Order: sequence, then C-alpha cells, then structure tokens
Amino acid sequence: MSEAVMEFELSKEYLERFQQALDEQDDAFITSSLEGINPADITALLYEFDSEECRYVFTVLPKDIDAAILNDLEDDVRADFISEFSPEELAEFLEFLDSDDCADILYQMSIKKREEVIKFIDNEEKAAHIMDLLRYDEDVAGGLMAKELIKANINWSIIQCIEEIRKQAENVQKMYSVYVVDDLGKLVGKVSLKRLILAGDKAKIADIYDDTVVSVETYMDEEEVAQIMQKYDLEAVPVVNARGKLVGRITIDDIVDVITEMAEEERQMMAGISADVEEADTVWALSKARLPWLVIGMVGGLLGAQFMGLFEGDIAIVPALALFIPLITATGGNVGIQSSSLVVQSLANPNVFAGSLFQRLLKVLFVAVVNGVILALMVFGVIMLINQNQSLAATVSIALFSVVLLASFMGTITPLVLDKFGINPALASGPFITTANDLLGLAVYFSVAHMLYNL
Repeated sequence: MSEAVMEFELSKEYLERFQQALDEQDDAFITSSLEGINPADITALLYEFDSEECRYVFTVLPKDIDAAILNDLEDDVRADFISEFSPEELAEFLEFLDSDDCADILYQMSIKKREEVIKFIDNEEKAAHIMDLLRYDEDVAGGLMAKELIKANINWSIIQCIEEIRKQAENVQKMYSVYVVDDLGKLVGKVSLKRLILAGDKAKIADIYDDTVVSVETYMDEEEVAQIMQKYDLEAVPVVNARGKLVGRITIDDIVDVITEMAEEERQMMAGISADVEEADTVWALSKARLPWLVIGMVGGLLGAQFMGLFEGDIAIVPALALFIPLITATGGNVGIQSSSLVVQSLANPNVFAGSLFQRLLKVLFVAVVNGVILALMVFGVIMLINQNQSLAATVSIALFSVVLLASFMGTITPLVLDKFGINPALASGPFITTANDLLGLAVYFSVAHMLYNL
C-alpha cells in the first residue's frame, strides 16, 4: 500500500527553523518534518539553501527520496550539484530511477565520470539499459525512452503472460498496457490489462491482442513524438528500432517535459531572446541572449528616424501629423504580433490549417478588414471631436486601416515563409515583426498624407 503524501507549505517560519536544524545538524527534525512530503516539494525547499547544506540533507533522507529529488532538479542546478557526490554515491541514487531518468542525469557528466558511475551500478540489467540509451541523442525518441516495460510473446497463454507480468512489474513503476512481440522481438500489438483480466485461463495472447498499436522509431525527433502522443491521446508509446524490434517506451511525464521546453523556447524566441537562458544565469549570458534582437530593434529605430527625415518638410507644413506617428507604429506592431502569434501556435499543430494558403490569407483579410474599419472609424471620430480637422482625421484613419491590413498580411505570411525554409517561425514574432511594421506603417502614413494634403 502506498503511503499518503502530506500537503506542504513553504513558509518563512519553516525556512528559519529548517536553517536552524541544518546549522545544528538536527537530523531528527529534518527527518520528521520531511516525512511523507512529496519529493517535488522537498526539491522546492532545497532551492533555498546552498549545495553543501543540500548535500547534508541527502545524508539524512532515504536514498529513494534522494533519487527522486535529484531527478526533479532543474538541469543547470543538477549539473552543479552532482559534482558534490562521488560516482559510487550517484550509482546508489540511480538504482531507484528509471533508465531514461538515469541517462538524463549521466548526460550531464563527463564521459570519465559517467563510466565510473555505471561501473558501480549493482543491477547489471539496468546498467546495460542505461548504456544502451546513452548511444542516442537526448532530443530523439531513443534518448527519451525508458527500457523498463511489460511485454509478452504473442504465442503465450494468459496464465504465462500474467506470471511474466508479475516478474517484469518489479522494475516498472507505471503500467499502462502490455506490448505484444513475436518470436524475433518485433512489436506486433498491445493488450490492455482489462482484457487480460477478463480473458479466460485457456485463451492466448494471440486471441485478445490489438494489432493497431501506434509506435515511434528511435531516431524520431522529440517534437514529432510529442505531436503523435497528443494526436492519439496516448499515456505511453512504444519505441522500435529500424527493424521493428521493441526497444523501449516513452511515457507521458517525459513528453510533458518536452512540451514545456518547446513552449519555453517559443516564448523566449518570440520575446527576442535568442538562447535558452534563465534568470539565475550570469549577467553576460543574459546579455548575450538579449542583445542581438535589441540591436536589430535599435537599427530599425534608426532607420525609422532616417525615414521620417524624408518627410520633415511634410511635418513642418502639417505639424499635427507628428502627433499620430506613435498610434500608427504601435497599432501596426500589435496587429503583426497578434497575427504571427496565432500562425506560430497553429504551425505547432499541423491539423489546424486544413485549407489552402489562399483560404488562410482570405480569412486573414476579412478579419483585418473588420478590425481595420472599426479602428479607423473610432480614430476618425475622436480626431473630429478633438481637432475638428477633417483632412487630418481622414489621413490618420485611412492610414490606420491600411496599416492594419498590411500588418495582418505580414504577420501571417512571414512565419509561414520561415517555416517553409526550415527556420523557426517564432522568429517572425516580437522584435522582428514590430520593427518591420514600424517602417511599413510610417511609409503608409506619410504616403496617405502626401496624397490627401497634396504635399
């Protein structure tokens, strides 16, 4: 029977008391206060202390809890923290983790230390599984999969299968279904636990298995795996090699991590951050990640200033034109970001765009026309109310309507073009679209002013 997990609240008072326990090496308090607490909550607690203090907590807690905490740590924190332990100590932790989690931790070590850790793993089968996983890149199905799974031969009887499940289940923490293989180990289907339980003792696996199993190949990119599991609503997916032999499985918890990383990467790219950085990184790392797009934005601003210089005479004749430049550029940037964000989000799910490119652009046009007309009428009314200048109101409203149409088109077509050429479409959002639409908006604005004012 599994133990109940207690709710945990990380308060200032508890942090102060826990710090006191660390200073006094009060093992009894540390053990009792963390008993029954989810390892993920303990991980959040340990982020408040330095490596030496965290290492001391590890000496007090059971090894299986230590292993779960080590697995929960963020990659950059864990990379530094594992240097505090010897290969033999790390091997003890890995005994309690699935092979895929072990491989993730070992990826963060030097090859020399990695080999030393594997040498100290007592479970020969697990050591072999881990060494097999380390052959694959981290971002493909082979690097994501765990070797631990339940499989049965298609020729087995139900009783044989259940007996084998009892043996194999000792090493499998999460059991979703039993994968069926032939005599050569090739994946031929799966059978649910419900069907196994309801089947008669004299039945065979061949009589009840489902041959429509969805699988992925070891070389498949992690993003493709995530899309497949999302499409078919899978809690686990079997992994096969080039010959169709069952070699592992990927569970939903690993894919959630992949989806989270993908979303974070897209968010940073759309914000103009060109590398995977976090707040805790060094000043130089954060600056280097942000600087390229800031430079592009600055260059765009300088170009915009030079561009406005071309119309200096127009502004001198009609000074009121300068008042509405921020409105034009801001609206164009916002519309472009909205359009590109929707397209980038849609490209993550290939099924969303069912129509042709012409249909997509036509829909974008209709949306832009509706938004543009409403915004243009609102601006026209406000300017007439304040300035009572019909020429100025017409210039700003027509320019705003045109900018909305143009920015919508740019925001839609740019990520599609980038995706077509294999470039991350998230680049189309944020600073790129904003800078481009600023320049286009100014060109449209002063062109309309030229025509209406006969400048």
